Amino acid sequence: MTAAVALLEVGTGEGAAVRAARVAAIASQHADAVDAEGRFPREAVDAMRAEKLLSIQIPAAFGGEGASTTEIAELCSILGQACAASAMVFAMHHIKLSSLVEHGAESEWHRDFMRRIASEQLLLASATTEGGIGGNLRNSICAIKVEGDTCYLEKDATVISYGAHADAILITSRSHAEAASSDQVLTCFLRDQYDIKRTVEWNTLGMRGTCSDGFLFKGEAPAKQILPKPFAEIAAQSMLASSHLLWSGVWYGIAADAVSRAQAFVRAAARKSPGAPPPGALRLAEASSMLQMVKSNVVAGLKAYEEAKLDADRLSSMGFAVAMNNVKIASSEMILPIINHAMLICGIMGYKNGTPFSLGRHLRDAHSAQLMISNDRILGNTSTMLLVHKQDTSLLG
Repeated sequence: MTAAVALLEVGTGEGAAVRAARVAAIASQHADAVDAEGRFPREAVDAMRAEKLLSIQIPAAFGGEGASTTEIAELCSILGQACAASAMVFAMHHIKLSSLVEHGAESEWHRDFMRRIASEQLLLASATTEGGIGGNLRNSICAIKVEGDTCYLEKDATVISYGAHADAILITSRSHAEAASSDQVLTCFLRDQYDIKRTVEWNTLGMRGTCSDGFLFKGEAPAKQILPKPFAEIAAQSMLASSHLLWSGVWYGIAADAVSRAQAFVRAAARKSPGAPPPGALRLAEASSMLQMVKSNVVAGLKAYEEAKLDADRLSSMGFAVAMNNVKIASSEMILPIINHAMLICGIMGYKNGTPFSLGRHLRDAHSAQLMISNDRILGNTSTMLLVHKQDTSLLG
């Protein structure tokens, strides 16, 4: 399987794109089984390791390739066209890795950990949700306890994506027992430093291969593994933007593959009836237009993020937060009508499983987009910021 539609015309080096295409070919072979069985996409992740894609974001000084968020988003779109669950694992790993790259370079332990990720191709998971906070990652109930050089943490994590398969987990908590719920830190625990007990099974409509079970987490590690920057800063300056942009790359890939299948269906119909406009041709043109809108939205968001990273004030501004929120909202809401168009084009062959035009998996996976960091929550945050921040109306801003 080759990437049918590119998110970016330029940016990703040929080496990374070629390697991602090889991973996508493997992911595609197992995508239906991963979905049907709700199992971890082991074959695809093993291929990511073999191609050394889990460390491409790490600076070259620490053993990586220094890939930008823009370059990683392109790889997410390539993988998303093959297997959304595999692409989401890749995206979430790099979202967590961005916290280390952007905020851990001043810490000797975190620098060494990045070197270890590069040499061993370790997979990072995230534990930011918690029972009792309603999915608000900027609040924690649990608090990390530091005694001497050691830290201890227990957390009722309602979701840890691929937690049972990760090599390390980056987990949020209050900075100490008396801290406010929003006074948080992010700590890295290695696999041999924690125990997890499954409390919630991940039996879902789509994205089944992410295996995002809930766990009771208990960890003990050296206190130096707590990231030196407050989580509020990490979230504002890297994590939320990376989440919105890389996930949007995955969603674009899902929609792009749906349009490619619809295009193949229309072409096949045209060959059977030369000279007559095939059914679905107009809908295909509409779907292509909507797909281009998603692409333009994501590419503009990536450009804004890469520029903002050069200006700390802009990176932490309300205007930037509003822009990133809008990227996520627009991408997540537009992919469903695109896939619906593709389904109408392909008809019963798209509705059935096991055909070259099957779109059931795409449609179910795409429904996760509006729920992963709930659009209602994001819109609520955006509306609050717009009460005090003027909307940027410049085409160049």
